[in-house]
Amino acid sequence: MEIKPILFNTEMVRAILDGRKTCTRRIVKPQPTAHYGAQCIKPPYQPGDILYVRETWCDDRQFTHDSTPGRYFYKASESGNFKWKPSIHMPKEAARIWLKVTDVRVERLQEITAESALTEGADKYIHANGTLNEDQTITSFIGIWNSTIKKSDLDRYGWDASPWVWVIEFERCEKPKGV
Repeated sequence: MEIKPILFNTEMVRAILDGRKTCTRRIVKPQPTAHYGAQCIKPPYQPGDILYVRETWCDDRQFTHDSTPGRYFYKASESGNFKWKPSIHMPKEAARIWLKVTDVRVERLQEITAESALTEGADKYIHANGTLNEDQTITSFIGIWNSTIKKSDLDRYGWDASPWVWVIEFERCEKPKGV
């Protein structure tokens, strides 16, 4: 078991906090070729790994000017006039969300099902009667996915390119003792 960071945008952090997101897809890099299969590339995470979520955040030093933070704030949960810091700069001690990896596999992006799109937080189109509009759910996921890809990389990693991706399933867990 390793403890590793993972980045999520504010919308996906909210989905995790709401219990709507239990899976994420990440691009396999480098992308496999016909001679070099995706199964030969080491996944970034293994079942049993513990991930701490890096999210958009700030601390109270912007108000107190102390050298050590006393309290952390998170964009996914706070409203107010804060000077937010990017998730990439979030230290482990500021993490409030911890995830345990339960499964890792590789597949083409366009192999996602509507049910899997729901585990990605793409649940905007569940009808009041409880039925699932599969096309709209996939469309919602496509929007989420493409919004995370740099415009200059859409031709390689966007939905239409259907890149190889790691499918990482997880469950919320407590912060490990001693961390």
